[in-house]
Amino acid sequence: MTVFEAKEKLTALQRKMAAYEHAQSLLYYDGCTSAPKGSAGTRANSLSILSEESYKLYTGEETVQLLEFLDAHKDELNEKEQRIVYLLLKDIREMAKIPMDEYVAYQELLVKADDVWHTAKETSDFALFELYLQQIFDTNRKFAGYIAPEKDPYDHYLNEYEEGLSREVCDRFFDTLKARLVPLIRKVGEMPQVDTSCIKGHFIAQDQEKLAHWVMRVMCLDPAHIALSTTEHPFTTSLGSHEDVRITTHYYEENVSYSMFSVIHEGGHALYDSGSAEDMAFTALDGGISMGIHESQSRFYENILGRSKAFCGYVLPAMKALFPQMLDVTEDEFFKAINVVEPSLIRTEADEVTYCLHVLIRYEIEKRVMAGELAVHDIPAEWNRLYKEYLGIDVPDDKHGCLQDSHWSGGLIGYFPSYAIGSAYGAQFLQKMKQDLDVDALMAKGDFAPVNAWLKDKIWQYGRLYTPAQILDNVLGEPFDPNYYLDYLEEKCKAVYGF
Repeated sequence: MTVFEAKEKLTALQRKMAAYEHAQSLLYYDGCTSAPKGSAGTRANSLSILSEESYKLYTGEETVQLLEFLDAHKDELNEKEQRIVYLLLKDIREMAKIPMDEYVAYQELLVKADDVWHTAKETSDFALFELYLQQIFDTNRKFAGYIAPEKDPYDHYLNEYEEGLSREVCDRFFDTLKARLVPLIRKVGEMPQVDTSCIKGHFIAQDQEKLAHWVMRVMCLDPAHIALSTTEHPFTTSLGSHEDVRITTHYYEENVSYSMFSVIHEGGHALYDSGSAEDMAFTALDGGISMGIHESQSRFYENILGRSKAFCGYVLPAMKALFPQMLDVTEDEFFKAINVVEPSLIRTEADEVTYCLHVLIRYEIEKRVMAGELAVHDIPAEWNRLYKEYLGIDVPDDKHGCLQDSHWSGGLIGYFPSYAIGSAYGAQFLQKMKQDLDVDALMAKGDFAPVNAWLKDKIWQYGRLYTPAQILDNVLGEPFDPNYYLDYLEEKCKAVYGF
C-alpha cells in the first residue's frame, strides 16, 4: 500500500466514522427534544447496536493497521494529516482498552439515565436517579483505570475535556478566583440592591421564540446549518460535521432573560462548531478542540457581549416591540437587571460574579465522589451544605439542587470546570480583541460580523488542529492569567453598583 492509497482509505474511514457519529448524535438530540416520553428503550437498543458497530470500526485490525502505517510515514503527511492520525490513534488506543461489551453497555446506560434524570428532575426525586448515577461514576472510574491506570481517575477526565487540566491546576485556579470573588460578592451585598422587575412578569413563550430567532439573525447564525429547538436543559450538538449544528433553549414565561441568554450562549458554541475550515468536514479535525475553549466562546457571547451596556441599547427596542410591558424600561434599568449580582439556586441563571461558585461546588463534589470520599447517596445533602456555605442560600428540593444539570446523566464527569476556565479565557481574549476592534461600538450597532470574523481567524477555523495551549498562545501571546477575568468582573460590578 502506498501513502497515497492509505490517505484515500483514511478519507473514506473518516466519512464512515462521521456517519456513525451523525446517527448517534441525532438519536441523542431527538431524545432530548421531540421524542415521545416512552421511546427511551428503542433509542437505547439502536444506540447499543450503533455503538457496537462504531467500536468495531474504530478498533478493528484494518483501521489500526492503516493508522499505524500512516503514523510510520508521518514525514510524508502534511500538518493536518499528521494531526488527524495522532487524534484517531489516541482515541482508538484508548477505546481498545475498554472491553466492547462494557463500552456498549455504558452507551445503553446513558440513554436510560438521561430518561430517568428527566423524570427525577420533574418529580424532584434524587432516589429515582441515584442507582444510575452510581453506575455512571463507577463506570467512569473503571474506564479511567483501563485507559490510564497510572493516573488519578478524575485527573484523566479533566484532561479529556481540557488538555493539561488536573485537580492541582483546578485547585490553584479556583483558589485564585475565591480570593477576589468572595470579598467582591460581600461588597456588592452591602450595596443598595438592583431592581430586576423589568425582566420578570409574564412573557409569552411564542414571543420569546420570536426574540430567540431575532437574536440568532443578529449573531449571524446561519439558518441553513444551525437550527433551534426546545428542551429541558439547553445544549448544543454538532451532528457529524460543522454543516449541521443544533442548539436548544427553554422558555420560562416568568423570566424573559433566561431563554435570550441561553440562545446567545448556545449560539456561541454553534458559531465555534460551524466555524471550522471547510476541508475539515468529515474529519477528526472538525469542531472545537476542548470544552474550555468551547465555553470561552459561549460565555464570551452570552456575558461579555450579550450583557454589555452597548448591546443592551441595541436589543432593548426589539424586546419592547415584542413585550409591551417593557415599553417604559430604560437602557440603564435593563443593563442593571441582567447584570444583578445575587446568590441563586440555578447555575444557568446565575450572574457572572457568583457563577464560578456554582461551578466550584460541582467540581468539589465530582472530585470527592471520584476519589471515593463522598458517596453518591450523600450528594444531595453535600450539595445543599455547599450552597449554604458558598452562596448563603437554602436549597428547597433536588429539582433546584443536585438534579438541575443534565451533565451527570450524560456521563460528562470532569466537564464542569470548563465553564469557569472558559469564562476566564474569554475575558483575556477580549483584551486582545479590543486592540483590533472597537467592540462596544460594534455591539451598539448589533454588528457581530467583525467579532465573528476575528474569532474565526484566531480560533474557529483551526478546529482541532492545535491544542488548547497552542490556541491560547496564538491568540494571547502571553500566559493565561485569570486575573483578567477578575478585573473584568470588578469593572462590571462598578458599572452596575456604582462603587
